[in-house]
Amino acid sequence: PPVTQTPPVQEASQPPKYPPGPQTSPPPPQKRPGRAGAILLLTFVLALIFGVGLFAGLEFTSGRSSTSTTSRTAATATATSSSGTTLEAQQEAAIAKIEPAVVEIKVITVQGEQIGSGVIVDTNGDIVTNNHVVSGEQTIEVVLSNGSTEQAQLVGTATADDLAVVRIQPFAHMTVAQIGDSSKLVVGQEVMAIGNPLGITETATNGIVSALNRSVTESTGTTISKAIQTDAAVNPGNSGGALINLQGQLIGIPTLTAVNTESNTAANGVSFAIPSNLVVTDLHQILQQ
Repeated sequence: PPVTQTPPVQEASQPPKYPPGPQTSPPPPQKRPGRAGAILLLTFVLALIFGVGLFAGLEFTSGRSSTSTTSRTAATATATSSSGTTLEAQQEAAIAKIEPAVVEIKVITVQGEQIGSGVIVDTNGDIVTNNHVVSGEQTIEVVLSNGSTEQAQLVGTATADDLAVVRIQPFAHMTVAQIGDSSKLVVGQEVMAIGNPLGITETATNGIVSALNRSVTESTGTTISKAIQTDAAVNPGNSGGALINLQGQLIGIPTLTAVNTESNTAANGVSFAIPSNLVVTDLHQILQQ
């Protein structure tokens, strides 16, 4: 299918969580020319979604929450599939299947600490995440679903696709994500995002596939082709986490979310994920290096 090119966008960069010194205020966003009357043409930029805070004055601790948080936007308990299983039951089963494979990633850089998510993809302890989550790393810590913390090493990156692989020491009964075929996705299909938005661990949100084959470009020049667009809630900290189908299979890695430049607030329901088939290709190449 053809690749749909999104309008020109700009990455909304995020400061480190614990900056070493005073931060300069970002320049105000430029207003888009051509507004007339009461019609406002909203422009959007893409923000890398690692956990360092999106809104000024809103702070979250990086400590692991004592209980997992599950947020479902418009879950419909009465809807049933052709098999007779309720949609809610399918969602719960899918989340339970993959959630132990989704981890929190804490990265210390010279600028401070940044937080993202990752997904365990094999029994060797390899974890897929976004390159921008681990970029500039000095140390990498992985917080597992059971609350334990493991030191991780960077295995390699695919910077052109904003993907990276880190590795922890394998452990007994480690859950590995099952990877699905992103080429079989259809617009309108139910999906869920699982990660650590704003440092709130094990958070799940649901939505649909809004569009396929999007081409989105970060300000760094990195272009993600054939990206999955979804309206599942994705926030800072979700980067590198899991976008899954109702079978609990990994079908994408949430990476970008849209920001309204006029209000400098998140554009709800407009997020993008790297398709799982591209993830598999890059994973094999990284592990063979």
